[in-house]
Formats: sequence, C-alpha cells, structure tokens
Amino acid sequence: MMSRIEQLIGEIEEYIDSCKYQPLSNSKIVVNREELEELLVELRLRIPDEIKQYQKIISNRDAIMNEARQQADSILSQANAQTNELVNEHEIMQKAYAQADEIIQQANLQAQQIVEQAVADANGIRQSAVQYTDDMLKSLQTIISHSMEGAQGRFDAFMTSMQTSYDIVSSNRQELTGAVIQTAGAEESGIEE
Repeated sequence: MMSRIEQLIGEIEEYIDSCKYQPLSNSKIVVNREELEELLVELRLRIPDEIKQYQKIISNRDAIMNEARQQADSILSQANAQTNELVNEHEIMQKAYAQADEIIQQANLQAQQIVEQAVADANGIRQSAVQYTDDMLKSLQTIISHSMEGAQGRFDAFMTSMQTSYDIVSSNRQELTGAVIQTAGAEESGIEE
C-alpha cells in the first residue's frame, strides 16, 4: 500500500512535469508558488509521522528478541524438567541420561534457530525501514533541488532586468550631463559678445 508521502512525492513530480518552460529555456520552468508550497507543507507535516512509524517497527526488534529468548528459556526449562524426571527413575537412569542429553541438544539447537531467525527478521525490518526512509529523503532532496534551481532562475531574470534598467538610467544621466554642459558653454559665449 502506497503511503501518503509517496503519493505527495508523486503529485509533486506530476505537478513539476506539468509546468510550462520559461520562454527561451529548455530546463527552467514556471511554477505556481502557492500550489507547490501547499504540497511541500503537507509533505513536511507527513514526514515525522511516517518516520515515527518506522522507528516503532525498528523498536519492535527488541520485542522480537525478548520473545525469542523467552521461548528458548521455556524450551530449556522443559528439557531440564524432563531430564530431572528421567534421572529420578533409578531403573532407567542410563536411558534417562541419553534421552536428557539428546533433549538438551535439540532444545539448544531449536533455541539458537529461534534467536537467529528473530535477529534476521528484525534486521530485515530495520534495513527495509532505513532504505525506505532514505529513498523518501532522496526524492525530497530532488524536489528541493528543483525548487532551488527555479528560484535561482527567477533571481537571475530579476537581476538582468534590474541591470538593464540601471544601464538605461545611467545612459540618460550621461546624455543629460552632456546637454547641460553644452547649454552652459553656449550661454558663456553669448555673454562675452
């Protein structure tokens, strides 16, 4: 079953794919800031909940281990009880030792298998949770990177526009200064005459 975070990442990717390119660009796109921010805000709110769920799964590893140890202890206890019962019967003492040894060996083997399986299961759950969280964060990192590139593009366009305006104002001032100097020169030559 797909998590809400995966759905949100999919929606953000679909939204980015649906955005139009900026004029004269094959890589920069125009996004609706409010729509993208709404998706990112929900994604940010969902991440802690899902990470807590996976932390809970990882924490279950201890419960699995404890249960396995309890099962192992129970098996060993039963084996010891059976051994004591067999040993107490004098007529079958030799047989009791042999059976008790076999029971203990089987119990130890079974207990070891239970513990090993529990460790393997817990490690598998933890690895899956870590991998999923890493994949989720990688997708989020990609989205943030795209957003940063878009913001940089808008900033570059703004700076280019400001530089053009600055150049026009500077040029107008130079022209105005030249006109003032010429007018002053004409007036001085008229006085001398």
